[in-house]
Amino acid sequence: MRASIRMEIEPEKIIAAIKKMTKRERDSFLEDLLAATSPEYLESIKEARADYRAQRVKSHKEVFGR
Repeated sequence: MRASIRMEIEPEKIIAAIKKMTKRERDSFLEDLLAATSPEYLESIKEARADYRAQRVKSHKEVFGR
């Protein structure tokens, strides 16, 4: 059973809280938000990890020639 909590927060408060975060905290927050709201995002991570384990990856140099 899935529970949900409803909260009313003004967008300005959310923006202010995000502005106080460090870059690392913002990046982590955005990744968590994507994961929480996008099944496609989570699936893409699973696929990427499977590709990495199966060594179906290319180096930066192979892709971009640098």
